[in-house]
Amino acid sequence: MADVAFLGLGVMGYPMAGHLARAGHRVTVYNRTASKAAAWVAEYGTDGGGRAASTPRAAAEGAAFVMACVGNDDDLRAICTGPDGAFAGMAPGAVFVDHTTVSAAVTRELAAQATGAGFGYVDAPVSGGQAGAENGQLSIMCGGPADQFDRAEPVMAAYAKICRRMGDTGAGQLAKMCNQIAIAGLVQGLAESLNFAQRAGLSVPDLVEVISQGAAGSWQMQNRHQTMARDEFGFGFAVDWMRKDLAICLATAEENGASLPVTALVDQFYKDVQAMGGGRWDTSSLIARLRPR
Repeated sequence: MADVAFLGLGVMGYPMAGHLARAGHRVTVYNRTASKAAAWVAEYGTDGGGRAASTPRAAAEGAAFVMACVGNDDDLRAICTGPDGAFAGMAPGAVFVDHTTVSAAVTRELAAQATGAGFGYVDAPVSGGQAGAENGQLSIMCGGPADQFDRAEPVMAAYAKICRRMGDTGAGQLAKMCNQIAIAGLVQGLAESLNFAQRAGLSVPDLVEVISQGAAGSWQMQNRHQTMARDEFGFGFAVDWMRKDLAICLATAEENGASLPVTALVDQFYKDVQAMGGGRWDTSSLIARLRPR
């Protein structure tokens, strides 16, 4: 069992930190909105000696592992750097584990700072959504030195279904980009299929029961077809965050020469959803732009 800090208690971080406490780790949490941290301590404090800290630095002091799950590049820099940042409180030999989906560039920037200060850095973005976080069934894609990953992996196991090192620093973020690229095209295809079925007078439940058993089957189909058919979009990863992720994918593709025509198109479709007022709808809301308005 380890002394662990967890920075960021959003829909993902809150249950992830809870799994750490229930696994017996001594967990100190930090959240920008202090009331959220207080609620977490009230719920999980007795499980792992949980407590809240007023700054990332205070949370990180004495921790062998500092986990983070925040919003974007700027949020990550804000909790890591500066006099109140986590890096100022971390001791040599500790390991920083970033579960945020950010650019590989900021990952390498912060990893270099960590190395210079004598502690480790593992980029470890996650996939599985809110349900995966709550159930401790996340897929975690990691980058960084093998020895640092080997130390952090048993801690991440508290909320992981699978956890793999993909390569050196930044490789985890690159793998997460692949994940988001695959999801973008898949959800658009599912949206078109379900909309077509409804316009053709087919039963969506009967259709999905049949085609999900073949090559068209997917997690999205199994878990989102019913809510998509009913125009219900309050079930997970928001469109605003997906566009942030796809912007990272497209910018990286410009750098490495990869062609992402479908991803670029779906990104514009999500822009349409934002214009409809759906920025906080979940990503399955692509079907909404196909409906008559």
